[in-house]
Amino acid sequence: MTNKKMTILEATQHWVRGFNAFPQSMLSLIIEQNPEAWSEITLPAVGDSVFVYETSERGEFVDRDGSSYSVSLYNGDTVTVTSDNFEVCYDYALPIWGTLWAFDDSADIYWLESDEGIAAMSDCGFRVFHHDDFGYFFGIDGAGYDFYTEHWIPLYLARGLRWHK
Repeated sequence: MTNKKMTILEATQHWVRGFNAFPQSMLSLIIEQNPEAWSEITLPAVGDSVFVYETSERGEFVDRDGSSYSVSLYNGDTVTVTSDNFEVCYDYALPIWGTLWAFDDSADIYWLESDEGIAAMSDCGFRVFHHDDFGYFFGIDGAGYDFYTEHWIPLYLARGLRWHK
């Protein structure tokens, strides 16, 4: 789709309106029925608080290079770890915003399934989940600011869409 009269905000809003929206209360019931079928696949984003297993220390995620992750520990040290040696510290099991979304378009789903898609969504501030039967869901772990500026427009650009002038 190309509409040279749309601004980037309008194009992003058009794209986002095509997503399926699910209240967290509904997804919580699905999770409770079969928790083994549900997993979070969010990659750490710069600034995320993490706990490093081998040092038993907390720190802040700095960078990823392939399968290596750089973490600046709060004690002043910097360590490089693999994905199985740390966990991101979230306040809640699900994002604090009360809605999770799922792509409806197969091209968006295909993009998300790639490592590039999961990394891009994580870098744009989304938490990404997968359910064995129902596919991918994503949500925003924040409130009280402009989601379009902070999340949706960066995701639209990361997705490679150029529907705007």
